[in-house]
Amino acid sequence: MSFTRQLSEMSASELNDAIDDTNFPQAHILSRGRNNSVCSTSSTSGTSSLADRVVAQPEETQPPSSAGSEEPAPIQPNRPRLILKSSASIPENDGTQSSLTPQTPRTSTTPGHENCTFHHDLELDHKPPTREALLPDMARSYRLLLGGLGENPDRQGLIKTPERAAKAMLYFTKGYDQNLEDVLNGAVFDEDHDEMVVVKDIEMFSMCEHHLVPFYGKVSIGYLPCNKILGLSKLARIVEIFSRRLQVQERLTKQIAVAVTQAVQPAGVAVVVEGVHMCMVMRGVQKINSKTVTSTMLGVFRDDPKTREEFLNLVNSK
Repeated sequence: MSFTRQLSEMSASELNDAIDDTNFPQAHILSRGRNNSVCSTSSTSGTSSLADRVVAQPEETQPPSSAGSEEPAPIQPNRPRLILKSSASIPENDGTQSSLTPQTPRTSTTPGHENCTFHHDLELDHKPPTREALLPDMARSYRLLLGGLGENPDRQGLIKTPERAAKAMLYFTKGYDQNLEDVLNGAVFDEDHDEMVVVKDIEMFSMCEHHLVPFYGKVSIGYLPCNKILGLSKLARIVEIFSRRLQVQERLTKQIAVAVTQAVQPAGVAVVVEGVHMCMVMRGVQKINSKTVTSTMLGVFRDDPKTREEFLNLVNSK
């Protein structure tokens, strides 16, 4: 059954399902088309095309006409808001694919998962009662790692290293314990403002999921409000939620943009991330001056070249 609803009504699992095909290959990612706000390319896999999933739909207000008036009152359109539309569901895993890539998010209502305590994020299937419960096993793993490197884990300088490393890794990935609703904490305000809001050069630190080494850089976020604004510090906190996980920069950029859309339903969102990856600096090609730039443009930032240019000029200005 088809349904249409705003991104603000979606859970984090549904959002990730809609945008992240890394964990779930059947999900579609947001397109990067320039002439339309949605991708018109159809899917041959039986799932809905992206044109059926993300649209910019204007809200129209029709003031009541007075009795006996001959002409109806004119319709006053507001700035379009980003709407998520889905016309097809993804079938449950029928056992033909590996259980490591489930076709649908597991929830507390999925058979066999009634007692699971962690289902708000697709990047982990389960979670212990507290993340600190992982520390003993993680410390033992780090101790084995030290031994595998030829070190003596019992020498003075390394006695407490396994515990320190385990605690550090939990801190580096603390974003798994956070969700958008808790971080926003009601800091969404009604305000008659529809001009661009930009917060740039937000410091970002994350962990590359391919090599478990850091990458870091800066994030710039812009959005066009539709009578709702977000507390400025919350944009930085949104960056913190998704960067403090095992990540790739491309997915991080997309998740930040969709989270801002979910928070305030703006007319458009733009995110640019510039990062330095230690997996390129310390190993492999060892190019110490290389930087990676990724961007996600949604709504009017994708449709209107002048709006996109204004944002990029503001981001690149000193």
